[in-house]
Amino acid sequence: MRGAEKCAEYSAHGSTKDTLNFHAEKILLAILALIVVFVIVVAVQPSEFRITRKAVIPAPPAAVFEQINDFQKWDAWSPWAKLDPNAKNTFEGPTAGVGAKFLWSGNNEVGEGSMTITASKPGEKVVMDLVFIKPFAASSVTEFTMKPEGAATEVTWSMSGKNNFIGKAAGLFMNCDKMVGTKFEEGFANLKRVVARP
Repeated sequence: MRGAEKCAEYSAHGSTKDTLNFHAEKILLAILALIVVFVIVVAVQPSEFRITRKAVIPAPPAAVFEQINDFQKWDAWSPWAKLDPNAKNTFEGPTAGVGAKFLWSGNNEVGEGSMTITASKPGEKVVMDLVFIKPFAASSVTEFTMKPEGAATEVTWSMSGKNNFIGKAAGLFMNCDKMVGTKFEEGFANLKRVVARP
């Protein structure tokens, strides 16, 4: 009888172990399935992005262009300038126009990166390459276009680029258009105050 009891005990333990293994396999397969679904969902997200905002600035195109075309003037109106007063800012190349470069390194809110003006047409357009190093590596193109609207100027501020896997994944959890677009709108409000100064 004792032998039979031992066999029953071993059989019960073996059955419990097999059940646990079976459940563990099911959980693992479910996790793998979720990962595959997530990767597929991320992969089908748009491969490019473009964020655009417009505003009418109460100043002629030449005055608006002067503020945008010179990185050393950005501190007065850039929406990111006040996020880290202790950020290290460096200017390279010409003071303004094509070749002018602005490099920064600061806290987690501003990160680290650079902007370089690649095209500049007085009173009409400024285009720059934007490169982020921290908190993550990314690159995009930022463009300002200006056109007269009576005594004022209609300015279009846009940022565009490629969406890598991380960018696509991030887009599932946060509204990048709203986040960046809000900063553009803040920058426009600051710019209006700057050009209104006597």
